[in-house]
Amino acid sequence: MASGKKYTLQLARQFLKMSLVDGVLSSDRIAGVLQYVEKHRPARSLAVLKVYQRLVAAEFARGRAVIEHAGAINDGLIATIAAAMAERYGRPISAAARRNDQLLAGLRVRVGDDVFESSVSSQLATLTHIG
Repeated sequence: MASGKKYTLQLARQFLKMSLVDGVLSSDRIAGVLQYVEKHRPARSLAVLKVYQRLVAAEFARGRAVIEHAGAINDGLIATIAAAMAERYGRPISAAARRNDQLLAGLRVRVGDDVFESSVSSQLATLTHIG
């Protein structure tokens, strides 16, 4: 059974590599992978597609900075954060802002699994854990 899981993961990773153009996901390439799977029906195709979907979602998240903010935020700041994240990670990063009133003030930036936070609520939480 482990060999089936290994095959599934290897094929899904291979499909992910085929979905990238210069290190960035390509919707045309993803469509091509899905057409290939539909036409050729590889072994364990449903399992392969589930793993592939998870890998594509993770790759998409790696290239996107979600900027949570409590107050107003301007387009210039969003662009500056995106540029800083692109420089930090060495790859293109797009950015999207999302209001989060629970932050009180400040920002939380999430790129993939990484979180950068400078908010009053996180500072207060740190203080309550210290005391």
